[in-house]
Amino acid sequence: MLGLPDHVRTCLFDLDGVLTRTAEVHAAAWKEMFDDYLRHRADREGVPFVPFDPVHDYDRYVDGRPRADGVRTFFAARGIDLPEGTPDDPPEADTVHGLGNRKNDLVLRKIDEQGVQPYEGSVAYVRAARDAGIRRAVVSSSANCRAVLEAAGIADLFETRIDGIVARRQRLRGKPHPDTYLAAAQALGAEPGDAAVFEDALAGVESGRSGNFGMIVGVDRTGQADELRRHGADVVVQDLADLLEGRDT
Repeated sequence: MLGLPDHVRTCLFDLDGVLTRTAEVHAAAWKEMFDDYLRHRADREGVPFVPFDPVHDYDRYVDGRPRADGVRTFFAARGIDLPEGTPDDPPEADTVHGLGNRKNDLVLRKIDEQGVQPYEGSVAYVRAARDAGIRRAVVSSSANCRAVLEAAGIADLFETRIDGIVARRQRLRGKPHPDTYLAAAQALGAEPGDAAVFEDALAGVESGRSGNFGMIVGVDRTGQADELRRHGADVVVQDLADLLEGRDT
């Protein structure tokens, strides 16, 4: 019924793009922040302004990663070297952490303006997993994970949450490293081989593969099914409801 191997009794879900329609919000916030910085840098240094691509650049460099890692990875691809700063840097600071905090402010503003909508197919799947006695966790790089779950009205569907706040406190490396997913499995008393990872981000799929999880489900919201498979997805679906109906794209 759930499309899982019989030995898999634990499900670990990414948040943005898998459970909630917030991946688009994050992509828009990244673009606004990066384009603002790149435009000012182009004017200041007399170099061409090449905007952030909210599909290609988002998928390749920032999706699924902790904020600071997203800033580092994207700027490394552009050959731009920024001061690291500290996590407490104000959003006005042109540092790795300052720009990450600027992006976070933009996300929070957009969520406040637009609200949070869950994917109904994902909600149906998680409820079916709960009813089947499957253990359930949310694993997200976002420090806003709890607020997003509550705004979407689905916080009560999960037994534990490993998010950006927990990762920082426990010094867990972010995706594509497997640390956060391994921590979630451990919190639910599961071995990685007996747990399934549900991800829409290439970095997240990589983290599932490197953690040797029992099944990795890629959720294709943007037409990147082949890339999800190349990065390690065992199954790719357009919506988690497809698993309930036995469909694989």
